[in-house]
This record gives sequence, C-alpha cells and structure tokens, in this order.
Amino acid sequence: MSEPSPAEAPPPAAPAPSAPTSLWRIVLQAFRGQHHDYTAEPLERAVLLLSVPMVLEMVMESLFAVVDVFWVSRLGKEAIAVVGLTESIMTLIYAAAIGISIAASAIVSRRIGEKDPERAAQAAGQILVLGTATSLVIGLAFASLAPQILRLMGADESVVALGSSFTRIMLGGNLTVFLIFLINAIFRGAGDAVLAMRTLWLANGLNILLGPCFIFGWGPLPEMGVAGAAVATNIGRGVGVLYQLWHFTGNRSRIRLRLEHLRPDFAQLHAILRTAGNGILQLLISTTSWVGLFKILATFGSATLAGYTIAIRVIVFALMPAWGLANAGATLTGQNLGAKQPDRAEAAVRLATRYNVIFLGIVGVIFVVCAQPLISFFTDDPEVRGHGVKALWIVSLAFPLYAAGMCLEGAFNGSGDTWTPTRLNFFCFWLGQVPLAWVLAVPCRLGPVGVFIAVPVSFTVLTLWSALLFRKGRWKLQQV
Repeated sequence: MSEPSPAEAPPPAAPAPSAPTSLWRIVLQAFRGQHHDYTAEPLERAVLLLSVPMVLEMVMESLFAVVDVFWVSRLGKEAIAVVGLTESIMTLIYAAAIGISIAASAIVSRRIGEKDPERAAQAAGQILVLGTATSLVIGLAFASLAPQILRLMGADESVVALGSSFTRIMLGGNLTVFLIFLINAIFRGAGDAVLAMRTLWLANGLNILLGPCFIFGWGPLPEMGVAGAAVATNIGRGVGVLYQLWHFTGNRSRIRLRLEHLRPDFAQLHAILRTAGNGILQLLISTTSWVGLFKILATFGSATLAGYTIAIRVIVFALMPAWGLANAGATLTGQNLGAKQPDRAEAAVRLATRYNVIFLGIVGVIFVVCAQPLISFFTDDPEVRGHGVKALWIVSLAFPLYAAGMCLEGAFNGSGDTWTPTRLNFFCFWLGQVPLAWVLAVPCRLGPVGVFIAVPVSFTVLTLWSALLFRKGRWKLQQV
C-alpha cells in the first residue's frame, strides 16, 4: 500500500456551526460522510452525526438476522434449530471478534481525540494482524468438528444430518466475520461511521439477495438448502471486507493503512492484547451464557429451540439499532477522553442513554402487544409459535433497562476500561443468568418459561450495577 499523496489528504474537519441547525439538516449531513471534530461539535449534534449512521448500520444487521431466519423457516423447524444452535456457537467467534473490536474502537478513538492519526493507523494495522491470526486458528480448529459440535449442543441426529454443512461453512468462513467487525470498529473509533454503515448495507444487502437463491436454487444457482444461507452470508461479508480495504487505501477514511502498519510489532500487539483480552473475556462470558441457555432449551425439543430462535431474531432486530446509539456514546467517550474532556464524555453517554431508553421503551411496548402476530409471520407451527410468543413477550418487558445497560457498558469499553463490564458479565450471567434459568426451568418446573424469565432478570441486575459504577467515575481515569 503506497504512501498517500498530498492530493489524497482527507478533507479538514467540518467546523462546528455557530447557530443551531435543523434536525433534518443534521441527518442529511450525517449521510455525507464528512469529517467532524467530535471533541468540539455541540454535543447533541455530535451524538446525532455519529448515531444516525451507526443506527442505520445496525438496522441492516438486524434486518439480515430476521430475513435469514424467515427463509430458513420455510425448510422446517429442524432447519431453524440448526441456525439457532450454530448461531449460539458463532457467538463465541463473535465474542472474540467483538472483544478485539472493543479494543480497536477504544484505542483508535483515543488517538483521534489526541489528534494523532498516524498512531491510530499503526494500531489499526496491528489489530488486523491480531484478528486475522485469531480467526485462522479458530477456522482450522473447529470447521472439521461441525457434527460433533452440534451433538455436543444437544441436537438430535436429524438436526446433525441437516445442519453439519451449514455449521462447517459458518465456522470455516469466520475470517469474514473478524475482518468486517474489526475494520468497522476502526471506522467508528475514527468517527467514520458512514463508512461502517455503507459496509454493512453492502454486505448484508448481498446476503439478503443471495440467501433465497442459494437456499432454494433460484436461477442458475444450485439448491443447497440450509447450507445455502451460510454460503450467501460468507459471500456478502467477503465483498464487504473488500469494500472496507478499498477505503483504507483511498482518501475516504481518516485511517490510512500502509503496508508497514501490517508488519507485526510485538510490543504494540501486547499492549493491544491488554485491552482486548478483557474485551474478549467479557464477550465470551456473555456468549457462553447464551450457549448455556440454548443447551438448557435443547432438552425441551426442537420446537422450543425453534420458537426461541425466532423470538431472539426479532429481539435482535430491535437491539441492534440500539447498539448503534451505544456505539456513538462509546466513540464520543474515547475521543473526548483523548482530548482531556472527561465531563463532556460523561454528558455524551447520558444523552445517548436517554435517547436509547426512549427508543427501546417504545419498541418493547410494541413487542409485548404484538407478540402473537410477529411470531406468526415466521411460522405456522402452533407449538413453535407458542414458545416464540412467550419468549418475545417476557424478554421484551425489560427493554428500557437493556437500553441503559448497553450504553453504560459501551462507555466503560469506550474509555478502555474493559475490566468493569467483564466483571459485571461474570456475576450477572455466569453466576446469575444460567443458574437461575436452570433452577426455574427444572427444579421449579417452569420449563422453557423459566429460561425466558432469567434473561430480563439478569439484565436488570446488570444495568443497575453498571449505573452505580458509572456514577463513581473511575472509568474517566483509564489510560490506553
């Protein structure tokens, strides 16, 4: 990758407006991808400029999750169970990728706040080296063990026979997951939220278009069944990664990646791992607890798994845009701490939290009222529908608390304090959610409903504890 010429220099940051700007104009400006100094912009304007593309980025991710299960559901409840079980395993890969992404966003945003884009680019290069090496190890280790992994998760032999190819393709192609997550985290940390949004719209748009073609054999493509969904996913994400790399070498991103940035620097890799290690552990704790819930539910049969999988996909449809607001708060946290403005960082988190609580509160009411028609859209199996409706109704009750919790944990991560959310996740999920789910489901004889109840209970405790630690303010002193 060659050194960019002066003509390719990024445009100067847009100056903060001297007079209030209409909401519509701010939204339009957020789509243009201009560079802004988020340490100087009026705070409400800064939150909107970052959150609009981040929310829309997550909207496409959540739309993909819903559309994907919509098509797979046409193959029967066993196919839905395959997707649910594989996704529960993929969450371990997502944990590693997002854990490193947390470090990427925190470090890059801090360097941008310090007005040091060259060190931001050096960190970005090393983060990509780390992510690529990690993904290759995972792919080589787990792709060949797909049937055994499904059996370990409690799948019966019909599900194993149907889904081994899907699981193998998803695990073997995890490099696209790592790279698309990591590069988008770098874009967000740098304030290039529009590039991250466009990447996911491209990748998931292709996925949505190609999914039914590979699943059902539309046009010249072969009919691959549930495995076709995995092929479409990897093609879409792969094209998205190529799009990201093109921006890294052009003049659109604040981060200009050059070949020398990709040469392993073991001192810097060690420093990144210090931040990423807790991030990975943090996500592993929450995702292994997710796997634990699926393991408990698997004992109640494929219909229960299918109903819960549909409900969770619908819930993710709402939670992913909410993560966009949380990511905006995290980016503002890192950049403003880098600019030595901790009070502004705290104010940004509070503002993002307020918006998020309002948004998810409204969605939660809609989900509680409309649980039956929402689940019925995906399945006409009465047993699957019954479990899905119960899961959606119960989990949606605590949506406002989820909204606040994800913003508060995002602030800790954005500051580089990845240990605090790790500790919270350990106590609330491993020592709280999974044991509570088992106790309610088995000894208390509530069955799958007990598992559903454990989800909002554990997240409520997590949010209240996070709020207490946020008010203490130790995260403002974190160094990265």
